[in-house]
Amino acid sequence: MKQHELRSPKGARRTSKRLGRGNSSKGNYSGKGMKGQKSRSGVNMRPGFEGGQIPMVLKLPTRRGFTNIFRTDYAVVNLSSLEERFESGADVTPEAMVHAGILRNLKMPIKILAHGEITKSLTVSAHRFSTQAREQLQSAGGTVQELSGPKTREQDNAGNGS
Repeated sequence: MKQHELRSPKGARRTSKRLGRGNSSKGNYSGKGMKGQKSRSGVNMRPGFEGGQIPMVLKLPTRRGFTNIFRTDYAVVNLSSLEERFESGADVTPEAMVHAGILRNLKMPIKILAHGEITKSLTVSAHRFSTQAREQLQSAGGTVQELSGPKTREQDNAGNGS
């Protein structure tokens, strides 16, 4: 096959409609309706243009700041709720938290926070722990198991050598 023999597949290129070339070919208004700015040649209106009326974008109140698209939302569990719902020596897994009614589902990663006191020794499995929550659980005689979950930006950067 030579360069001059290359052809695009049948149906890939379609000839454009010949508008405005007399009555035989989509004549009269040439598919542009009747009169008005959009029917004229050379029309170039920016998106959101409302014909000179105050655009809706300007009517809306402005919102400051931005939304971080890389943010990971955690299902937050406090130590006080673990103290209430589990017996000493219990194995606290995400499934056990759902069964105990602390969490609704397992769609989000779990973070344990140190709100409240804990006196029972529990084996807690979660994706993240606050420093104080980790200390309180270990001082009460419990153990902490960190589950593999969503990567944080620090973990991401540590892996690529920068």
